[in-house]
Amino acid sequence: MQITETFIQGLKVLEPKVFGDHRGWFMETYNEENLIQEGIDIKFVQDNQSFSAAKGTLRGLHYQLNPKAQTKLVRCTKGAIFDVAVDIRKGSPTFGKWFGVELSAENKKQLLIPQGFAHGFMTITDDVEVQYKVDNLYAPDCDRGIIWNDSAINIEWPLDITPILSEKDEKAPFLKDADNNFQYGDTK
Repeated sequence: MQITETFIQGLKVLEPKVFGDHRGWFMETYNEENLIQEGIDIKFVQDNQSFSAAKGTLRGLHYQLNPKAQTKLVRCTKGAIFDVAVDIRKGSPTFGKWFGVELSAENKKQLLIPQGFAHGFMTITDDVEVQYKVDNLYAPDCDRGIIWNDSAINIEWPLDITPILSEKDEKAPFLKDADNNFQYGDTK
């Protein structure tokens, strides 16, 4: 697996090795031992999967507060998404900065998002399936969000359209008003 560091500390793009022949292909999407050898020692406890029917669906920006914060390992298994992580760790030199990458069934890339980041994605095709592992169980009382179009973050979403949003995501606060108990250096 090739692991690429991004400009934001802790945020990594993972590219599995794909072995193909006349029958199709095979890849390891997760190998705990290999990741530990690369300095990524995370115990994942829950797998999640979402389906979005229409291009332009936007989910996020979501996170869970401490003590139920989540590290996520995200991949797209059908279609394509523009996946985004925003550093919300107070005191971080990259606080409020975002990183985005296309994840698709075709490119098979994954994004490792540490605790202390808000996460969201926009579908760039119809009929999209996203799967992700998390290192903490879902905790509704710690579930929070930030509005997708906060001008202080200024994410450059790939489609110049009004996205399809949930009611929850439409009402999310700006970063400056969002509940946030993350401190730089305190998260894994």
